[in-house]
Amino acid sequence: MNRRVWAIDALQHRLNHDFADKALLERALTHASASGGGARVADNERLEFLGDRVLGLVIAETLIARDPEADAGALAKRFATLVSREACARVARSIALGEALRLAGGETRRGARDQETIIADACEAVIAALYLELGYPGAAQRVLDLWAPLLEETVDLTATNPKSALQEWAAAEGHAPPVYELVSRTGPDHQPTFRVAVTIGDAARAQGEGGSLQAAQKAAALSLLNQREGHV
Repeated sequence: MNRRVWAIDALQHRLNHDFADKALLERALTHASASGGGARVADNERLEFLGDRVLGLVIAETLIARDPEADAGALAKRFATLVSREACARVARSIALGEALRLAGGETRRGARDQETIIADACEAVIAALYLELGYPGAAQRVLDLWAPLLEETVDLTATNPKSALQEWAAAEGHAPPVYELVSRTGPDHQPTFRVAVTIGDAARAQGEGGSLQAAQKAAALSLLNQREGHV
């Protein structure tokens, strides 16, 4: 038994489901890069699209059931955290999904089996495969089993996802979406520092710094949120 076959068997065990349709599971585990330069193979992009919707419905239903008194704003923030790329990647790592992926030659050497985007998308594709084989109730139960640790966490939603929180605040106040602008990039190539400004129309402006463009954007969003809440 080669390493990937073993990884697929182990994955099914962790999912608590042995797929009857092995081709469906194989498609869920096939990254688009597997078609590079050769015959076209069925990849997981369409399944990822479906799985994203299944995951969203499961999490939305669960949040409403668990907290009947929560308002829509609080539910939306928690929802965004639980269906985020980071959350899907965490779940994917917890079941060693990356080891079961079908990738183009060389992708493993560059670390693709643990690349957040790749494993998060594959996680959603596997959810779609579960849905197609088991129907919604069976797939929902397995999603809840996998997401149980995340659902029990207490998180600061503003701090963990400040860009989403800022966008929701802007929409609630009737403003245009936040606009991010790179102000400066300093430091050596191996250790740069980015400074980003975020503005919401004429309503507000703030800046933030970070070691990556994404980190600087998050810092700027958090700074502006703190301004709006009076925690300067």
